[in-house]
Amino acid sequence: MSSLITYSPAYTLVPTYECFNRCSYCNFRTDPRNDTWLSLENAKRRLISLQQKGVWEILILSGEVHPNSPRRQRWFQHIYDLCELALELGFFPHTNAGPLFYEEMKQLKQVNVSMGLMLEQITPKLLETVHKNAPSKQPEIRLQQLAYAGELKIPFTTGILLGIGETEADWWESLSAIAQQHQTYQHIQEVILQPHRLGSKQSWKKDGFNLKEFPKLIQKAREILPSDIAIQIPPNLIPDSQFLLTCIKAGVTDLGGIGIIDEVNPDYPHLHVDSLQKILNEEGWKLKPRLPIYPQYYHWLSPRLKSRISYIIDE
Repeated sequence: MSSLITYSPAYTLVPTYECFNRCSYCNFRTDPRNDTWLSLENAKRRLISLQQKGVWEILILSGEVHPNSPRRQRWFQHIYDLCELALELGFFPHTNAGPLFYEEMKQLKQVNVSMGLMLEQITPKLLETVHKNAPSKQPEIRLQQLAYAGELKIPFTTGILLGIGETEADWWESLSAIAQQHQTYQHIQEVILQPHRLGSKQSWKKDGFNLKEFPKLIQKAREILPSDIAIQIPPNLIPDSQFLLTCIKAGVTDLGGIGIIDEVNPDYPHLHVDSLQKILNEEGWKLKPRLPIYPQYYHWLSPRLKSRISYIIDE
């Protein structure tokens, strides 16, 4: 087993928190038209302040504007413009903006080195509970996104959300669906195993995942997923350092994007990278920064994006 645990030095830009979905466990969204969109001027000020501070990834994380909304095109163009801005200022964009049309993903490939979307769980029974008011959480829509990414040769991050009413059998079914997509397209670079933790903004007050099950789940995920897919967990959602080490021993290879705030779980602040390294030192692991695209996918990039990657590698 490698002694390296990777992470992405990241900063999140949120074009808008508004979202037409109403997942009852969400701590991120606001109602449509109840949020002021992030301006390009504001984004530029933030990004300039991050230059020369070791940040590589700019995660463009957006609430979803309805596919049939008259504002959909303006929303999509704004996301594209934010990615273009991040690129111009020397960063590497990674967009997660919910399900997108094929043509939208094709356009975003021009200004993103990778993209992502959580599969969450593929069991349709959640459409009767936590996803009852979340049309874009239909499993077939999420799986279609993974297929689009594969067809377009977009390095992709996905994952499952744990403790929202699914069963253990649902975990294995969802992970197997991801593995099948990767076997077809070879495009899934990492899978996030994300335990749901109660937040202050959500309406659903259950905490349905027993964290004691996490190491076993990680071990099983490593068996189900192809070996070239990294397994990622969010360290800020793990209750203590010793348990984090136990999870890493079970098969974790990556700790995801680490920045100032976890926008999806704002009640659970990120540990500083130095603190994480001290924890890992106890077992001889080294924390290593990485780009938001894994090396085996560099050849999928356009010449423009590939030249940016080469510049970083050659420094």
